Amino acid sequence: MKIFKNLPIAILLITALSSAAIPPGKNSKVYISNYENVLGTSLEIKTDAISEQQATAAEDAALNEIDRLNKILSGYDANSEFSRWMKAGKKPVAVSPELYEVLSLFEQWRVKSNGALDASAETISKVWRDAAKQNRLPTPAELADAVNLVKQQHYVLNAQNHTAQRTSDAPLILNSFTKSYIMNKAADAAMATAGVHGVVVNIGGDILVRGEHTEQVQVSDPKADAENDPPVAEVQINNKTIATSGNYRRGEMINGKWYSHIVDPRTGMPAGNVISSTVIADNATDAGALATALSVLSPGEGRKLVATIPGAEYMLITADGKQFESAGWKKAELPLKKPVLNSTPLAAKDKLWDPNYELAINIELATIQGMRVHRPYVAVWVLGADKKPVRQIALWYGKPRYLDEMRSWYATYYDKFSTGAGNISSTTSATRSPGKYTLKWDGKDDRGNLVKQGTYTIYIEAAREHGTYQLMTQDIAVKQPQHIDLSGNTEITSASFDFRKKTDGNQ
Repeated sequence: MKIFKNLPIAILLITALSSAAIPPGKNSKVYISNYENVLGTSLEIKTDAISEQQATAAEDAALNEIDRLNKILSGYDANSEFSRWMKAGKKPVAVSPELYEVLSLFEQWRVKSNGALDASAETISKVWRDAAKQNRLPTPAELADAVNLVKQQHYVLNAQNHTAQRTSDAPLILNSFTKSYIMNKAADAAMATAGVHGVVVNIGGDILVRGEHTEQVQVSDPKADAENDPPVAEVQINNKTIATSGNYRRGEMINGKWYSHIVDPRTGMPAGNVISSTVIADNATDAGALATALSVLSPGEGRKLVATIPGAEYMLITADGKQFESAGWKKAELPLKKPVLNSTPLAAKDKLWDPNYELAINIELATIQGMRVHRPYVAVWVLGADKKPVRQIALWYGKPRYLDEMRSWYATYYDKFSTGAGNISSTTSATRSPGKYTLKWDGKDDRGNLVKQGTYTIYIEAAREHGTYQLMTQDIAVKQPQHIDLSGNTEITSASFDFRKKTDGNQ
């Protein structure tokens, strides 16, 4: 393995599976920026603007609004207004309009969802986290106590005095609304900037589209484990929000069994029947609330709840592989492009890559805890023994004019990129942790043909605008199962490769 030093990033995943982005508004372009460690996840902002200067101003306005609201609503910042209110005791406290609105939304949805959404669900989540640290299940008594606490009234709102008064000692977290609420306000701030025609705000896989822009969005397969796995669906949205919730990103492993981080406040048990719920709605908070609630409710209960929100549509996937859709989901859905397995003439001595195998490429980007940072530009691709390009796995970037700072990728792939060979779309998924990504190579070249068995070189290149540059390379003999770890560097904390047989979930 070779490491060459000195490169930066933002992030868009470009693969053969991506769909073309919709053209920007008249006399404008789409500008893209990506960040890590925003509200505990990743952030992508696409701005359809007349100039880069106006796009930058819109992005700054959105980021300032995210920072402002996070200081009000965060349950993880001890100095946020919400945290101070939680510690203020059981007395009426005058609160900001934003905190009042989010507390009110939570109470409305607690009633509307018949208890499937509850700010005090953190009480139950904490019981499961504490038990998981001891590699055990919570006791029935522990869960019963937590559920009884959840059933209490936790706060009283006074609209006349604009106060909120705590009435219980249950820990509260506003996550089900915080992200969606902040996305909506950030988009408002960006759209208020002169020269901006549209904006896309993607926080951790929940995506808001506003203005003249139309976005194609792929829905992640909950049983897949890589960024570039085929989606289960693709939709086209404009002036709407799409949100996905599921049990496949975060949770607890206890005695070898996975338990979702999403819990049913009514029973104390982790949600397990619905493994992915995706909702399209006019209002961002409706989309976020419904996506979470539908992960808790049965498909039948979920259908009735969605019917109460005009214009909302959904798709559910259950643990047994069944798929449920609302009547209007198909109107937004686009036909999926199924990969075609081509054959390539070979010499008698050559053997093709076994289609039952794949190469998993695991990358952890360097992050600074507590700080919002731009992602570096990252490219991952494959060269053959003849040093000719075989397959581009991923390209993550922001401003195209800085692509030449990824020197190796630029020399290898830029001509194809500039002629439109790479296309861009967004992906909705359950909220991800920042920095950690898995990609797969299925053994096909850029034309969709299976390659020959043999030795290939994997390139992982990372660069920052006028900043650091890192290049990692690794030869892989794609014949026998193997695992290889690579040493980290300034931009990539760690990387590893697994040449492995496909499992039932990713064939």
